[in-house]
Amino acid sequence: MRTITPDADDFRLDGAPWYRASSDEISVFETAWRLQLPVLLKGPTGCGKTRFVAHMAHKLGLPLVTVACHEDLTASDLLGRFLILGDETVWCDGPLTTALRHGAILYLDEVVEARNDTMVVIHPLTDDRRILPIDKLGALLHAPPEFMLVMSYNPGYQSVLKELKQSTRQRFIALDFGYPSPEAELEVVVHESGLDAEQARVLVDIAARVRQLTDRGLEEGVSTRLLIHAGKLISEGIPPARACEVAFARTLTDEPDLQRAIVQVVRDFF
Repeated sequence: MRTITPDADDFRLDGAPWYRASSDEISVFETAWRLQLPVLLKGPTGCGKTRFVAHMAHKLGLPLVTVACHEDLTASDLLGRFLILGDETVWCDGPLTTALRHGAILYLDEVVEARNDTMVVIHPLTDDRRILPIDKLGALLHAPPEFMLVMSYNPGYQSVLKELKQSTRQRFIALDFGYPSPEAELEVVVHESGLDAEQARVLVDIAARVRQLTDRGLEEGVSTRLLIHAGKLISEGIPPARACEVAFARTLTDEPDLQRAIVQVVRDFF
């Protein structure tokens, strides 16, 4: 029987993703990779978790296989499945099996969105065994030293129905991500959006004010990603107030009162 595995070069990054460290996360991640420890990244939407993983994959010279988790994700989606091609049956590796064969970083993004029974398949890879049983093939794969499992989630979205089980959590070391410091965020916005420092600082100050509205029912504040979006719009000639309206007020909430509050914050600066 033939096995189809995507080529490792398909998962290598063309360039080095720029990343501005906020603490010791780079050295901790490198040490975890060297010790073959899985890593859990925790933090709000748009704070740099995915960019960090891409940066580390390039820094370590590893392919990066990313899975955007969702509630319909099955074990077969991760492991692989049999397909009929012409007159033959072939096995097509899923992203987990592909990452294992190539010694890649497997990144499970927003892992709490996946079903708990699906996550059980990763357990043998997260202890000293570092193995992957594939029952459909009657095979047992051993993870090469380079392989690393990384997961991320947003603690703010956890609920009774969507919570990472302790049996999974305690297999990982965890790195906390949050909004960068004002100076770090300023550097990120300038680098990524093309704005000058003066314009970017105004956006960072607006974000700080809007984030205070979480006390009034806003689920999450302005992410660094949204700041970059607004900065790019401004760089292309969109009036700053309008750029902030579509990037912040209309994106963060559908509640009219909260939208008006965000627009008012923006008008205080423009």
